[in-house]
Amino acid sequence: MQRADLAVAGSGIMGLAHAYAAAKQGLKVVVFERSPRASGASVRNFGLIWPIGQPHGRMYELAMRSRAIWIEVLEQARLPYRAEGSLHAVYRDDEAAVAREFAEISPGLGFDCAWLDADRTLSRSHALKPAGLLGSLWSPTEVTVDPRLTLRALPDFLHERLGVEFRFGHAVRAIDLHIVETGTDRWTVNQAIVCSGDDFETLYPELLRTSGLTRVKLQMLRTRPQPGKWRLGPALCAGLTLRFYKSFQVCEALPALRERIANETPEYDRWEIHGLVSQTAEGELTLGDSHEYGEAVDIFNKEEIDCLMLRYISTFLAAPDLSIAQRWHGVYAKHPEHPFLILKPAPNVRIVTSPGGAGMTLSFGIAAETIADMYA
Repeated sequence: MQRADLAVAGSGIMGLAHAYAAAKQGLKVVVFERSPRASGASVRNFGLIWPIGQPHGRMYELAMRSRAIWIEVLEQARLPYRAEGSLHAVYRDDEAAVAREFAEISPGLGFDCAWLDADRTLSRSHALKPAGLLGSLWSPTEVTVDPRLTLRALPDFLHERLGVEFRFGHAVRAIDLHIVETGTDRWTVNQAIVCSGDDFETLYPELLRTSGLTRVKLQMLRTRPQPGKWRLGPALCAGLTLRFYKSFQVCEALPALRERIANETPEYDRWEIHGLVSQTAEGELTLGDSHEYGEAVDIFNKEEIDCLMLRYISTFLAAPDLSIAQRWHGVYAKHPEHPFLILKPAPNVRIVTSPGGAGMTLSFGIAAETIADMYA
């Protein structure tokens, strides 16, 4: 029987973050992944580390800690990234009111943001349409990676640099005290961490069924590489995003914006659509996204949602080529009350899940805290 100090079930970003945090402490770590490689929500997203979306206080601090670890890992692994920040572009007066208010109060909340008028916004980004642009909320903290490339490369880095073992194609069937069982292997471990995303059925199904977790489906799009080595610059979003992230809920101007969107374009609220744009190193633009909630996820995408997302993004994005090359959906776990969930089904086992669509932003910070707590 093989042995390890820590077993991690799941090689999405949450699992990899825990493997990194533990291996840095000198622990022998083995990661089990049921698929030949990670193929869940961690590779089906924008690749955005997005602290600006987290509410002030503990969650923003956790996001910034995670960002710092991300940079450390990306530099050590020699993986491409762009720390170019983000712009929330605004074209309506009520959007500008929220952006200006947040920029004004953000220093007192711990954020590093600024209001930029239209000219200063366009000097930072040639990717925005100038017609009707009122300005933007600028944040320097956002980082972009290519999630597909990064999630494919990180296991090799963790194995070669820190000795983490990986068992791809091995689903953990059961954890019984210190015994971890897959279909073919049995391991003796001191501790185990389950990072199984939206899989509520395989490990500890009764506990997860009563935890309040639900699934969220999002639809996304990716363009062909942009011609002429055109670069996006800062990650982009616009007025719809101001109503989406909890960070902006402190703004007194927000209810008026929400009301106007609900009255003018209820279809955006129906599918909880907002417009985010990131770019891969190869020049492709990733566009999205939407949000559908429920325990049972519809496997079929809705063309209506894709059309609505493209309609909205085309109101502010001035990219050379918006021809769509790929369409897909992702699914993640979310809790209605908690920003993430840590459960303890056994003295030596943690379930860490449900960062609510912010896995890329929060995972390394959550993992650092969890490993520190487990091995205090």
